[in-house]
Amino acid sequence: MLELNKIYCMDNVAGMSLLDEKSIDLTVTSPPYDNLRTYNGFTWDFENVAKQLFRITKDGGVVVWVSGDATIKYNETGTSFRQALYFKEIGFNLYDTIIYDKNGFRFPHSGMYHQVFEYMFILSKGKPKTINLIEDRECQWGDSHSAHWKREINGELTIRKGYNAEKGRLGRRYNIWRYSGANQKSKDDQETIKHPAKFPEQLARDHILSWSSENDLVLDPFVGSGTSAKMSKLLKRNYIGFEISQEYVDIANKRLSKIV
Repeated sequence: MLELNKIYCMDNVAGMSLLDEKSIDLTVTSPPYDNLRTYNGFTWDFENVAKQLFRITKDGGVVVWVSGDATIKYNETGTSFRQALYFKEIGFNLYDTIIYDKNGFRFPHSGMYHQVFEYMFILSKGKPKTINLIEDRECQWGDSHSAHWKREINGELTIRKGYNAEKGRLGRRYNIWRYSGANQKSKDDQETIKHPAKFPEQLARDHILSWSSENDLVLDPFVGSGTSAKMSKLLKRNYIGFEISQEYVDIANKRLSKIV
């Protein structure tokens, strides 16, 4: 087992092969999407990354896989869907799919709608052992006895009572999460502008809180500027990361060094 709370400058498949089987509680990562970024010319092996993730994830552990698709000659690649299906083929459950609303957009071809989201696939090895769902949405129902309609399997509508959601009480978050993307960073994190695709800190924080507990081990095999590692440290989790670019490792370590 490698030393914890450290980022290793090495190929992620080679690095993960050094980790013990069933040693990781949570992975929060975002791999390069198709050819949307060059990342200093480095490439990666999706299928072997996926297989290693399955091997090292604990029973009940979770992988958060943030992915998007390029559009080439008016045709979306569908890479994110193929990746999600491959994870299912090798044994992961697709526990949930959350939409990351970037609160901004890339400029597409003039005949297309603006692209404003990416997928966050929540992949679990069996049922997640840790589930801390975020409650930050104000409920709109008038009282705890409000009725609501439910469509039964035969197509009929029935009334269900006892919907425990008082107005003003915070309810469970919906599965569309909005963040400000690259602009959502600490004032002392100007180093991140050197990385071509920054993780919103709040996105990493929310997933770490949702699917792990204090002292758990969080992995990011595409650690980049180190946001998952930084938020893990702030939230009293252990972390480990792999990054093939020494330039990005230096950025991540500089950010981590500022945390007391």
